[in-house]
Amino acid sequence: MKTISISAALAAALAASTVSPAFAEPVFNRISSFAVAGNLPAGTDKKSVTSAEIITATPDGMTLIYSDSPLKAIGFIDITDAKAPKAGGVVSFEGEPTSVAAVGTKALVAVNTRENFVKPSGFLATVDVATKKVDETCDLGGQPDSVAISKDGTLAAIAIENERDEDLNDGQIPQMPAGDLVIVSLKDGTADCASIKHVSLTGLADIAGDDPEPEFVSFNGLGEIALTLQENNHIVIIDGKSAAVKTHFSAGTVDLQQVDAKRDGALSFSQDLSSVKREPDAVKWLDDNRLVVANEGDYEGGSRSFTIFDKTGKIAYESGSSFEHAVAAIGHYPDKRSAAKGVEPEGLEAAKFGEDNLFFVLAERASIVGVYKDTGAEPQLLQLLPSGVSPEGAVAISGRNLFATANEVDLVEDGGARSHVMIYERAEGKAAYPQITSAEKDGVPLGFGALSGLAAVEGKPGMLHAVNDSVYSSQPRIFTIDATKSPAVITDALTVTRDGAPAQKLDIEGITNDGEGGFWLASEGDAGKLYANAIIHVNAKGAIKAEIALPEELRASEIRSGFEGITSVGKGDDLTLWMAVQREWKDDEKGFVKLLSYNPASKEWGGVRYPLEKAEEGWVGLSEITVHGDHAYIIERDNLIGDAAKLKKIYRVALADLKPAKLGGELPVVKKEEVRDLIPDFKALGGYVVDKVEGFTVDAAGTGYVVTDNDGVDDSSGETLFFQIGTMNAM
Repeated sequence: MKTISISAALAAALAASTVSPAFAEPVFNRISSFAVAGNLPAGTDKKSVTSAEIITATPDGMTLIYSDSPLKAIGFIDITDAKAPKAGGVVSFEGEPTSVAAVGTKALVAVNTRENFVKPSGFLATVDVATKKVDETCDLGGQPDSVAISKDGTLAAIAIENERDEDLNDGQIPQMPAGDLVIVSLKDGTADCASIKHVSLTGLADIAGDDPEPEFVSFNGLGEIALTLQENNHIVIIDGKSAAVKTHFSAGTVDLQQVDAKRDGALSFSQDLSSVKREPDAVKWLDDNRLVVANEGDYEGGSRSFTIFDKTGKIAYESGSSFEHAVAAIGHYPDKRSAAKGVEPEGLEAAKFGEDNLFFVLAERASIVGVYKDTGAEPQLLQLLPSGVSPEGAVAISGRNLFATANEVDLVEDGGARSHVMIYERAEGKAAYPQITSAEKDGVPLGFGALSGLAAVEGKPGMLHAVNDSVYSSQPRIFTIDATKSPAVITDALTVTRDGAPAQKLDIEGITNDGEGGFWLASEGDAGKLYANAIIHVNAKGAIKAEIALPEELRASEIRSGFEGITSVGKGDDLTLWMAVQREWKDDEKGFVKLLSYNPASKEWGGVRYPLEKAEEGWVGLSEITVHGDHAYIIERDNLIGDAAKLKKIYRVALADLKPAKLGGELPVVKKEEVRDLIPDFKALGGYVVDKVEGFTVDAAGTGYVVTDNDGVDDSSGETLFFQIGTMNAM
């Protein structure tokens, strides 16, 4: 048994991103996304919560079908043109669909109709794909979870979970009634209810053996079924035709090195965990003898890995912490969402594309998909694909070189991203994602996220600095970025300190050079958390030299949406700092925000007024300010996401217009000029338009760079977009 090293994992992922397209191996790139709210029936509130969970494809590869539990329906997506998916409608049920699988012209849907946890119930529905009519329903005698179809299309297996009540006895098992496995014969894709066989699973697992909790099923080419019992930490192999248990074994434990096991506002891959139960969720056969399981660790574990077994239970490969490290290196580690569970591998898919046997590992909490090549020994990490929020299910359509994910979380109630289905195509070329990654330090990735401001390194084209915001409250950092590489690489991280310890109560949203090797930082205030908007001066080692609070004239009117960028004009005693205030404060006329100035030598404050675009929905504010040449460049954006997003733009103001007036009087209004609409840039990766574009700078060669804030993967897809927008001198 061997664990892939982080350097090998990252090298493989980066290699896929940087090879010349003329000689490139095929790579996956996202080509489209579909918000499943687009499938809501006429007359339904468009803000109804939806959720794409398990996904399948018709045999011709032209239609995707997903389960949508909140809507009590399955949804159809026409992908005849995969780059322009179309809503295909829904089929509704009296119950919650938990899984769906396509076979021939039919779709088999597992529907949960339980009254309560102690009275589980459900049925299997056969739906005609063309007519969208329910042909047959079979009582399953319990609450179903996943469905799988045999390779020859003659059998279906349904895991009857009879899931536990997590609020009862702290969720501990046993909690009766026990789950089992249902096997049913298919005739032309339709379930034959009279053929149902129940496979008892009691007495197999060492953990709560009288209460098996079946989770996921998969068929191999021999008609054998692999079944995971997650909470029982067990795997069962069953003969599909005879319904006999052939073998079973414990999923065992894993020792993890250098993981982040604390939810503490810092990325620190320094903890070791021993004997962690794997607790597998999804399972897929890699061939007729080997199977791969995603170790979600949802019950007592936190194994954050995947494992390849043979069907006798012998371990062929254990990923350990390597997958998590690779995910952290591209900014997708979910510190705020996770402590024990890490990136939480949950879903799997496996398929042959061309000559390559591939499998896909879905990390629910990291919102990422790892693409691995099955070598028969140690698998090779090829890519990390960006997904929507919390990928749950996936389907490969290898005949069309397509792959799709179902992303279950819908944040409509909080004004966030909707549940999406993402579609990827495999073709020769360059991997479009990640656009930024991090180097290793002491054998682990530096780890990053929530990038909120950019500044150029003086005299070094392609070299930049960035900061993170208060998502990492215990680890305020200044990053060094080498943008001459593709993807860009974070090569170093400097911690901002106060009295020798990581500085607390900072929300760093902007950075600019001080001309002496140090930096001026803009920290956004939040009175509810007892810290205020401030200018922070740090030296080259990150130690705070000075903290400059707002004057009384400003303090009385400030709100939480404060400093969102900082830049400088002039040198020495003539140095003036300019800060962008995100939204209108209490003393601002609606539609105008302040650009504030501060002269460190004279300690004088001043300001001008900046006119905002109007918003039909949400709010509009500023996210960055940076000086280049004769202009100050400003990011102006709305707080909307996806199809609702309308404004993500860069404007500029002539420095000749930045003539600050004294505070307390009438502030002059500056004129702005649009430079670039960033929405087309955000759509270029085939995903939805992200909310927070928060960093912009111009390097020593005059090239403009943009970065987005991924909120530390908290209620976010975790995607960090980092890209050039060309030479600013030409704009």
